[in-house]
Amino acid sequence: MAPKTSTVNISFRDDLLHEIDDVARAESRSRSELVREAARLYIERKKRMIAAIESMRAITAERGLTEEDVQDEIESYRREKVVHE
Repeated sequence: MAPKTSTVNISFRDDLLHEIDDVARAESRSRSELVREAARLYIERKKRMIAAIESMRAITAERGLTEEDVQDEIESYRREKVVHE
């Protein structure tokens, strides 16, 4: 059985809609297919980002690190990177 679908109306600026149509045409697919894929990819990316943040919070808590410790480490890494470039 096919998944249930719903139709929605979305407003886009004209220039963005033209870009969407250009990409859809270049990829030989419909506007709806392109927007559905964009929404799926956005949601997947957000889920991965949230999971990464939660993982880092767990690691910092496990190691007893503070937000300041993490910030200091980031700044140190950036300084080293600049020196070695």
